[in-house]
Amino acid sequence: MPQLDEALVDDPHEVQRLDSRGHLRALATAGAQVREAAHLAAEAGIDRLEREERPRAVLVAALGGSAVVGEVLTVLAEAQSPVPVSQRAAGPLPAWVGPMDLVVAVSLSGRAPGPLGLAAEAGRRGAQLVTVGADESPLADVTARARGLHVPVPRGLVSSRTSLWSLLTPVLLASATLGVVDLPAPVLDELADRLDAQAEACRPSSECFVNPAKIAAQALVETVPVVLGDGPLMGVAAHRAVAGLARTARIPAMHGCLPDGASQVVATFGGPFTAAGGQGAGSLAAARGGRDIFADPFLDAPEEPPLGLLMLREGGSGIPPEQTSLAETVLQEAHDVGVRVQEITSGARHPAVRLAEVMALTDFLSTYAALGLGLDPSTNPHVANLRAAGHP
Repeated sequence: MPQLDEALVDDPHEVQRLDSRGHLRALATAGAQVREAAHLAAEAGIDRLEREERPRAVLVAALGGSAVVGEVLTVLAEAQSPVPVSQRAAGPLPAWVGPMDLVVAVSLSGRAPGPLGLAAEAGRRGAQLVTVGADESPLADVTARARGLHVPVPRGLVSSRTSLWSLLTPVLLASATLGVVDLPAPVLDELADRLDAQAEACRPSSECFVNPAKIAAQALVETVPVVLGDGPLMGVAAHRAVAGLARTARIPAMHGCLPDGASQVVATFGGPFTAAGGQGAGSLAAARGGRDIFADPFLDAPEEPPLGLLMLREGGSGIPPEQTSLAETVLQEAHDVGVRVQEITSGARHPAVRLAEVMALTDFLSTYAALGLGLDPSTNPHVANLRAAGHP
């Protein structure tokens, strides 16, 4: 069963040795990314959108690590937007997109074929176009020809996994200007401050017994992980978390969102990784959160990892009572059968800040999980092989 090595995540020299491209350091710049992206958006002329009519519909074109931009915009728009918001990774561009609609295309390099092709077709159809990506890139050229708005990202960014807020901030600002989401200026300042606070709490010099990301990583690495959001907002964070576990830490994980995901997740509580469904003393001891100290690794069967549940929750006032009640019921079921349960909660007032706070912590969690397993969070040879074969 895998275990997180505290000596690796608590030793700055080991962290630096393993983290070849500064993945951890890049995550810590999230708050600065928000502020710099807002500045770049202003320089690009985002205020000109105030003179534009609200679009009939919004389509976000993004793929890979950038796809979360569309997910965040969609869930934030649900509460306020009078127009529908959808997303797509690649073509063809839906037939309904025309001059009355807005297409937002996001690509860190400005070269991703899916968003680039969708943006080009949107321009040909006369749709309003807002793009975010590298300056002097094919995406920037497409936007210029369509007389759209291109917001450049800072130079030197190497991964969309660690540059989320450089990509997402201009999209949120453009959407707020057009009345698609509610994001007053003070909220963006609070969001950046919360990201700074998470970076401070999860800094490498903060040891395993006090660092919330290291604590969560240590517990999750030794389990078969399930990440569950207590509603649509935290469902986006749960999807982001399992993507990070897979891509950064090489840990396959299942994710869900309440209420729809409740039965699917609870069904696993009766399976082979819990006390309710496990067979044999090794499984039962693991499911109850302990190890059989008398087990002989040569004569007994290998110890099976227990099921682990990471519940991402919204705190504070304004949360529907039925959402809280269902989450508590799921947690009680998990405790009853020996599932290893962890909770991450944000009580921030604005949903964008709640989402940012939780996603920042899970980003650090997956990075420390990789480091604690002796893996480089920045690179993956198997993904590199895919790209070398021409697959994005």
